[in-house]
Parts: sequence; structure tokens; C-alpha cells
Amino acid sequence: MLDGDSKGAEKQAPTVDSKYIQQHLANERTYLAWIRTAIAIIGVGFLVTNLHFNMRSTLTPINDFMANTIGMSSVLLGIVVIVMSTVSYLQKVKSINNQTFKTPRVPIMLLGILVVMIAVFFSVYFVMVNT
Repeated sequence: MLDGDSKGAEKQAPTVDSKYIQQHLANERTYLAWIRTAIAIIGVGFLVTNLHFNMRSTLTPINDFMANTIGMSSVLLGIVVIVMSTVSYLQKVKSINNQTFKTPRVPIMLLGILVVMIAVFFSVYFVMVNT
């Protein structure tokens, strides 16, 4: 029954998804890569917060504000990445099947800019802490 040679087994008609299997598998890999990216971004937020609490006695109020801002913005950005990647994945499934796929440029650029902003803020924080 597993190899399709058994008698009496009905042959199933191919689905729309199976017609474009390579594109759907690539879409799933991309989705999982975005999820890994989101987890890493959230991890940065926890890292900054953890380092901040370990050095709390030597920090100024501005450093306290910056650490909290970096931590919260990293976690929020990670959540946004998860939501956006899930929506994007579901939209791509439809567009692959309808053969109307268009590359999403705006969300990618927006997320890239936000990650760079957090990285710059993170760098400024560490320069201020280590001086």
C-alpha cells in the first residue's frame, strides 16, 4: 500500500500544493528561518537585560533606560517577526498555488531597518557602559 503497487488501492489525484512542491518546501524553509531569526532577536533582548541586572550597581539611570529599551524592543521586534513571517507564509502558499507570487520588499526592508536600529542602540549602550 505504501509503494502504490498494491491491488485495490485508489490512486489519489495530485493536489494543487503537490504541483508546486519545491516552491512550498522552499517557503517552509524560509518561514522556519524567520522563526529562528525571531528567536535570536528575542535572545538579544534577554541577553541585554541579563547583563544589565548583573552590572546594575555600576550603571547610571540613562544606562538603565537604554537596557530596558533594548530588551523590550528586541522582544517586541521578535514577536513582530513571528507574526509577519506567519502571515507572509500563508500569503505565499496562496500566491504559489495561484501563480501570482511577488517578492515582498517593504516588510523585508522594514525589518532590516528595525534590526539595524536595535544593533546601533545596543552598540551605543555597550560603549556607554564600558567607558
